[in-house]
Amino acid sequence: MKAVLCKAYGPPDSLVYEDVPSPVPGKGQVVISVKAAGVNFPDVLIIQNKYQFKPPLPFSPGGEVAGVIKALGEGVTNVKVGDPVIGSIGWGGYSEEVLCDAGRLIPLPQGIDFVHASAFVLTYGTSAHALKDRAMLKAGESLLVLGAAGGVGLAAVEIGKVMGAKVYAAVSSPEKLEVAKAHGAVGGLVYPSGPLDRDAQKKLSEDFKALVGGDGFNVIYDPVGGDYAEPALRAIGWEGRYLVVGFAASDQIPKVPLNLALLKGCQIVGVFWGAFTAREPQRNKANLAELMAWYQDGKIKPLVSKTYPMARAAEALNDMAARKVQGKVVLVP
Repeated sequence: MKAVLCKAYGPPDSLVYEDVPSPVPGKGQVVISVKAAGVNFPDVLIIQNKYQFKPPLPFSPGGEVAGVIKALGEGVTNVKVGDPVIGSIGWGGYSEEVLCDAGRLIPLPQGIDFVHASAFVLTYGTSAHALKDRAMLKAGESLLVLGAAGGVGLAAVEIGKVMGAKVYAAVSSPEKLEVAKAHGAVGGLVYPSGPLDRDAQKKLSEDFKALVGGDGFNVIYDPVGGDYAEPALRAIGWEGRYLVVGFAASDQIPKVPLNLALLKGCQIVGVFWGAFTAREPQRNKANLAELMAWYQDGKIKPLVSKTYPMARAAEALNDMAARKVQGKVVLVP
């Protein structure tokens, strides 16, 4: 079979696409014949040794796939050969076949094709955990989403709308703002490209505040970080919740003045969905079941803006790193 491999840490162009042996399932495992593999920002980080999880070399990136069960390992009874499934795997998905623990399988619901299924679990699972479990978002509250046209950002816009929030989008281009509005944002702004000096950061914070008025936002969802983090935090309201989701804007982890948390009585809340799925699998399962129901009811749907052949994985990752992607992109064998 063919697979995209990271043999040495580096940029996407260092990946290779070559033949590897087909995997053999061990106890409690299955082999999935991959029909589609979602591309996510952690894939850009993991091949550069910049992610929380560090698989041994060589490995294939790709944390979520959709496909068909090809083979079963000992003791697997929850699926059978031929079943269509979604697999949440951490890495290994950029390949024609992949191993997956049987307990990390999700049956493919009716009405969801393989491409959209492969673009669903990580982004919507992350955003649901962030808004429900960490922010405890309430109907009628205001929500600012940074990077609102990206994978997790657009999922947060849709979920925020379903939960009854008034959602505002912050994006890097007018075209992306229109995408966010089409998925449920009531307004938003285009922020300047970084790096931002102190005057630019101050103006951006004022622009954020002007969007919502009053004390500021009840909840801020930030997968971007960089020079946008402090201006966003300054725009949070009394007892607001600032969600630290990721750092797509820069390799540098942003630092914020902690007196802001004191003055605003706000919470700075970490969101680590991968650890949540391992520590609280039943709560994660319940979240995913609710998300699937919302999908089938037409309340949410991943935007897949482009698909690439598996052999062009480097191009897909470069587009992701350059923040050219709207919604999600997907690899197909």
